[in-house]
Amino acid sequence: MLTERQLYILKAIVDDYITNAEPVGSRTVSKRADMNFSPATIRNEMSDLEELGFLEKPHSSAGRIPSQKGYRYYVDHLLSPKQLSSKDVTNIRSQLAVKFHESEQVIQHSAKILSHLTSYTSIVLGPEVFESKLRQIQLIPISGDQAVVIIVTDSGHVENQTVHFPGNVSGSDVEKVVNILNDRLRGVPIFQLQQKLSQEISAVLKKHVSKYETMLSALTDVFRDQQQEKVYYGGKTNILSQPEFNDVERVRSILNIFEEDALVSRLIRSEDEGLTIRIGEENDFKPFDDLSIVTATYTLEGKYVGTIGLLGPTRMEYPRVISLMEYFSKDMSELLSRKDRS
Repeated sequence: MLTERQLYILKAIVDDYITNAEPVGSRTVSKRADMNFSPATIRNEMSDLEELGFLEKPHSSAGRIPSQKGYRYYVDHLLSPKQLSSKDVTNIRSQLAVKFHESEQVIQHSAKILSHLTSYTSIVLGPEVFESKLRQIQLIPISGDQAVVIIVTDSGHVENQTVHFPGNVSGSDVEKVVNILNDRLRGVPIFQLQQKLSQEISAVLKKHVSKYETMLSALTDVFRDQQQEKVYYGGKTNILSQPEFNDVERVRSILNIFEEDALVSRLIRSEDEGLTIRIGEENDFKPFDDLSIVTATYTLEGKYVGTIGLLGPTRMEYPRVISLMEYFSKDMSELLSRKDRS
């Protein structure tokens, strides 16, 4: 348990370091208008906080910086979300007042605004798979053990993927499979295809197709791939403006990760609805050991459809970020549910 004085000093140090990105000394803390302790008292408490693991002392500096344990304690117990300024609210509302024709436009625009307001990298996982429905599926043999699966959605989007069938599959079996899939799956949301295939279609295929297990396995992989969320970014290079990341090689490794959408989706997607904060090593991903990810989920007609994420240094402006994320989560849910988008 930390004393009231230690809590006060820890919060002051975290707040100062978030703002200035410079190690904080006892004299700096003592000069705060709301601080009534002497530099010597503050210095002793800072030493104790360091010993307890809440602060760290960088090399060649007399000041301290928060440790990841310190940030976690700050986020869980000390901060209060910072109310958005009227300027921020007006800016967001004016930019989101645009009429959007597609959900993709809402998401791209929101990612751009969020990155601009925070100077961090925004990452949004899109809900297309939840809105799109299957219009048609085609299965075109290209060799004895290969075929191309073509999926057409009701929005006109076309995806194709090559699949392998171990052992030859007859043309008549391929035709039967295509007819069954189009008959049973037309109009089904893309995100439900894999479930429908395993729970309903497999029994039908078993009755009418001789090598149904081979084709079922290949189609299951295709439908699983279709469920992957699309990743949208705002401010990919914003990390370059953060003083902690002046190592070119380090920044390059982080930027390279942004080219791997499946990996980013896994890192950003939250298992829990609502707002989550993962600090440094809590991300379980070595390149993000000095980064924090704040995520919030958004909904469509009351159902979870995607995640908004902000990626920045552990020295993130958490009070403002939390307020922004909660605001965007609510606004994106409302925008996506509007019936008057044109």
